[in-house]
Amino acid sequence: MQWSARVNEAYRILKSPVRRAQYLLEMNGVDVQFETNTQIPTDFLLRQLELREALEQAKSPAGLDLLQAKVRRETGLLEGSIARLADERMDYAAAAGEVRKLMFLERLGEEIEQAYEG
Repeated sequence: MQWSARVNEAYRILKSPVRRAQYLLEMNGVDVQFETNTQIPTDFLLRQLELREALEQAKSPAGLDLLQAKVRRETGLLEGSIARLADERMDYAAAAGEVRKLMFLERLGEEIEQAYEG
């Protein structure tokens, strides 16, 4: 039973880009500090406000599709940036900052999915 719990936890970590990146950074001695470190660049926060406004204004599935595509594109760019910072440059502190940004986009993606349902 204990092994199946471990396998399930590993699956949950690997399934989520944010949790996977957080785990890999922690393996390299870096705490992402989601709860205590709120240093996010202003331009990124402004972009998040724009995306959230677009979500509020998206009334049709086509509008949600466009927004979802933007979020997926930005998510892909962030994931690539995290890979370069962590794997190539071994700059784990900078990668942690990108993971915090990715967390915002993941939440927005979940809200878009909820808007489809509503």
